[in-house]
Amino acid sequence: MPLRQHRQDQREHIATVMQVAEAGLAADAARKHDQIIRASWSRCVHEHRLDPTRMQEAVILPSHQLREHQDRIEDFLHIARHGLETLYQQVAGLGYCVLLTDARGVTVDFIGDLQLDASLRKAGLYLGADWSEQHAGTCGVGTCISTGESLTVHLDDHFDATHIPLTCTTAPVYDAQGKLNAVLDISQLSSAQPKASQHLALQLVRTYAQHIEDASFLHSHRHAWILRLSAAPAFLDVNPDYLLALDDAGRVIGHNRRAQLLLEAQWKQAGVGSVIGLPFERLFNATLAELGRYTLPRANDQRAITLSGSGRVLFMLASPPPRREHGLSAAAPQPQAGSERRIPKPLAALSGGDPALDRQIERAAKLVNSPVSVLLTGETGSGKEYFAKALHQASERRGRPFVAVNCAAIPETLIESELFGHLPGSFSGAGPKAKKGLIQEADGGTLFLDEIGDMPRDLQARLLRVLAEREVLPIGATRPTPVNIRVIAATHCDLEALVRERRFRDDLYYRLNGAHIVLPPLRERRDLAWLIQRMLGECAKAAGRSEAPRLSSEASERLHAHAWPGNLRELRNVIDFACAVCGEDSIALGDLPDGMAATEPAVARAATAPVDPAAGADPVARLREALQASGGNVSAAARRLGISRMTLYRRLRQAGLAAPPRGGDPPAD
Repeated sequence: MPLRQHRQDQREHIATVMQVAEAGLAADAARKHDQIIRASWSRCVHEHRLDPTRMQEAVILPSHQLREHQDRIEDFLHIARHGLETLYQQVAGLGYCVLLTDARGVTVDFIGDLQLDASLRKAGLYLGADWSEQHAGTCGVGTCISTGESLTVHLDDHFDATHIPLTCTTAPVYDAQGKLNAVLDISQLSSAQPKASQHLALQLVRTYAQHIEDASFLHSHRHAWILRLSAAPAFLDVNPDYLLALDDAGRVIGHNRRAQLLLEAQWKQAGVGSVIGLPFERLFNATLAELGRYTLPRANDQRAITLSGSGRVLFMLASPPPRREHGLSAAAPQPQAGSERRIPKPLAALSGGDPALDRQIERAAKLVNSPVSVLLTGETGSGKEYFAKALHQASERRGRPFVAVNCAAIPETLIESELFGHLPGSFSGAGPKAKKGLIQEADGGTLFLDEIGDMPRDLQARLLRVLAEREVLPIGATRPTPVNIRVIAATHCDLEALVRERRFRDDLYYRLNGAHIVLPPLRERRDLAWLIQRMLGECAKAAGRSEAPRLSSEASERLHAHAWPGNLRELRNVIDFACAVCGEDSIALGDLPDGMAATEPAVARAATAPVDPAAGADPVARLREALQASGGNVSAAARRLGISRMTLYRRLRQAGLAAPPRGGDPPAD
């Protein structure tokens, strides 16, 4: 749209909003807009005191404030994530992005085309954006929160003229007590179609909001009696309309939104405002003792039950709490809100009291048995594989395999067969026997994909299918094999930057990034003394010593002053070396490796610090700079860039640069 026409549209829109503000909802200029939109405009002017002539850019909260909003509903976010990913797959090709906001209107999860990152952020279709009506005016999220209704706010339906290119379609998500929990939104940066074109989008958002709401309900009340009810018996097992949770006395302790609306409408004339706390017998024409009949195997059309008062017929399937077959016995005790969550031992053993790491461990503790994929990021050597193993050991999968795959270390010609396996003779070089791939080896356990940013792009689509369908197709096979795996991926790269450079698929990125755990570098950790003592003890045990050697004050001071560009891996090497060359009782300054024992000025430390691979605009220039600074030593250049040596060779080849001969390069560390 030409800039002059866009500005003219903005002026006309402001004039229309002003008429509603002055003349009320019946203003002639606003009649083409729905009643819900005009009512919102009136609220914006008279209640929120917003100026119709303002042109306000989107409000994006800083990361620490966003984290506070996410923390309040973290368990819900993990449940909702799969719904967001699935919805995005349905609408991404149509130019939509998907947002999930909390009940205050702050975007706490987001999936969109990273190629449009700058445009989406400017428009406010971004993580951390505040779309509450009192800040943003009439908009999909804010007006949904104000009304509790699903709706589309299309183009000039928006109050603020800044937002009139957008079309936003939203649906509310309620918790099990009937309170608004979140808003699901799909939005486009622009649309040339009329508002009616968003009808199917509205139905789609409503459907997925319902799926997320029901999944959250079932998770919240997984230790209670669950009643599934439907008006049609054929859909009772597949997609029940109504969900209720009962306590051991048979009283309602939770419901989904549909059940709330149905039952509150039934009891409205009796003056009952909420069905929470009502006994089973008051809601249905049946006794609590008869509930067991609805747990037994029988045809769905024989599960009829009637609502008391109206006599409406529904069909019901009752599910007792886990591990209880008969009667209404006491449910398993649940932790109270705000109570301390126990950290599993494998995760607790990773930290000696570093606050930043402890926060990540607390988040991970909530995910040990979740199907949500986990993405671990941090500098090379910061302990990503240790963290992944701890997650595995803390989970119910601990008795099954933990399979680690270094995507940067496997040659490109072999990575497909290594991951997916192959049938006999399925390609040139394949052996006479079938080979099970690493993905199948991890069946029932955990698949750890290290250096995922270095996976060739043509294999990323196959990996995405494995994650989405939970099945793997070996090379040469015609039938896929089901796999049950938990996926943990790790990288030191900026995957969002790789997506923008079209070197990593955005749909795979969002699938892997179900939960993001960031590991701090060793130089920032406050538990270095604890780590040193722990490693000294492990070295002594391996050497058969009864006690770990002591650190002299000079050696301890030097270890604490070091910048640790190699992080935990470098610390391990230093401790192993010192334990091997020291006397029986103590480690002196001279027992540290060469370079550690010498004074290390700040300038030298900065020179050895790894280069941020996302810094700078030209990746080819970064490669040249790293090689030049290291005198052509590929291992040293790789350390500076924070990548493996094989990854460096691969990037040199992709950039068309000649690599130094491998023969003169020191062995990889």
